[in-house]
Amino acid sequence: MNSRMLRRTQTLLVAVISCALFTVPSTSALAFGDDSGVDSGFGNHGVEVDAWTVDPSTGKVVPREPGAPNTDPNQYKADLQCQTDENNLSVKCLPGQQQCPPREEGGEPGIPVIWKVAPRGIADPAWSDWTPNGGGPSCLYDERPEDLLPRIAALIQSEFQKLPVAAGTVTAQPSPHTLRGAETNFYADSAEQQFDITVLAQKVHVVATPAQYTWSYGDGTTLGPQSSAGGPLPQDRWGEKTRTSHAYTQTGDFQVVLTTHFQGTYSVNNGPPLPIPGQGQFNSPPQTISVWRSVTRNYADDCIRNPQGQGCPGVAPSAP
Repeated sequence: MNSRMLRRTQTLLVAVISCALFTVPSTSALAFGDDSGVDSGFGNHGVEVDAWTVDPSTGKVVPREPGAPNTDPNQYKADLQCQTDENNLSVKCLPGQQQCPPREEGGEPGIPVIWKVAPRGIADPAWSDWTPNGGGPSCLYDERPEDLLPRIAALIQSEFQKLPVAAGTVTAQPSPHTLRGAETNFYADSAEQQFDITVLAQKVHVVATPAQYTWSYGDGTTLGPQSSAGGPLPQDRWGEKTRTSHAYTQTGDFQVVLTTHFQGTYSVNNGPPLPIPGQGQFNSPPQTISVWRSVTRNYADDCIRNPQGQGCPGVAPSAP
C-alpha cells in the first residue's frame, strides 16, 4: 500500500470512528467490511425510540419529559447520517457528511443524524424520513441547559403553583366579633417571596409578587379579584364602608378566606428573569369571624338615682 492510499484509509477511519462514538461503548471493536458499509455497532439507534417527541413551539424533535403523557401520534428515532442498514455505515458517505462542530468552546461535537418517523404504538414499523426536517441531516448534541429552556417554560406555571407561597394574613375590624348590618373592614398583608427550586436538574430561581386579591366572606359572597389589599382604619371609623369591607346580613360564625394572586418570574442557572405566564393563586387559612346582632332599648331610669334600673351596669336585661 503506497503512502497516498494509506493517508486516504486513515482519513476514512477517523470519519468512521467519529460517527461511531455516538453509540459504540469504548470497549466495542469496529469491524470493517467492503465498500458497502462499516459495522458501527450502532444497534437500535439508542433503543428508546419512544423517548422523543416534537416540541410544538419550535417544531424540533426533543427528548420527551419522563413520565409525561405522550400525546404525539408518532414515534421518532435518529439514524446516523451514513447509516445503510441496522448495523452498517457507508464508507463512501462519510467524507461528505454534515459537520457538527461544538456549540461552545471546549464542548463536544454533535452527531449528524437523519430523523425518522413512524406511527406510535407499532413495535417494528416501517420508518420514513421526517419531512418537516426536509429529510436531510441535522446535528444531535448531548442535552445542555439551554436545550432545556423550552421544556422548563412548559412546566414552570405548574411548578409555580406547587410552591409554598404564603397568601398573607387577614385582619378584620372589628374582630373577632362584628355586628350584623355593619360594615366590617377586611385587609390583607402579603409580601414578595423568593424560592430556589430544581426543574429538569437545572437551578431555577422564582420570585412571586402579590398582584390581586379575592375575598370569600364565608356567607356565599365574594369580592375580586382586585388590586386593592385594603388597609386599617382607626377605631373611631370602624363601621365605615371601604373597598374591601363587607356587611353581613345574618348572625353566626363565618370562615373568611383570602386568595392572593401572585405574578411570578423565573431565571434558569442565574440567567435573565423570565415572566411566568398567568398567575398563581394561593389561599390563606380560614379565619373565623363571629357576627352578632345589636339590640337598642330606651330607658327612663336614672342609674344614679336607681342603680337597679333596667340598662344600668350589672342589671340583667329583661326579655324582649
